[in-house]
Amino acid sequence: MSADQETSVNEERQATGEVSTATMVGYAAVALALFGWFLFGWLVQRQGFVASVGETAGAAFALLLFVSVVGTVRRDRR
Repeated sequence: MSADQETSVNEERQATGEVSTATMVGYAAVALALFGWFLFGWLVQRQGFVASVGETAGAAFALLLFVSVVGTVRRDRR
């Protein structure tokens, strides 16, 4: 019994490059905004620790979904 297989051709992948400084600053700003949102809900609105964590996690997941959709649309245009 032999396993004759054709060699697969490696497709050239485009290097995505390094992450720009502006992108890193944007990530840091979003992280600070989410942390501020958590503190605002927990300390100012006094809605409880778990509720504040849940609300912040929901906002973070919504932002990740938005970034994913925008990235997909931008990649499709190339």
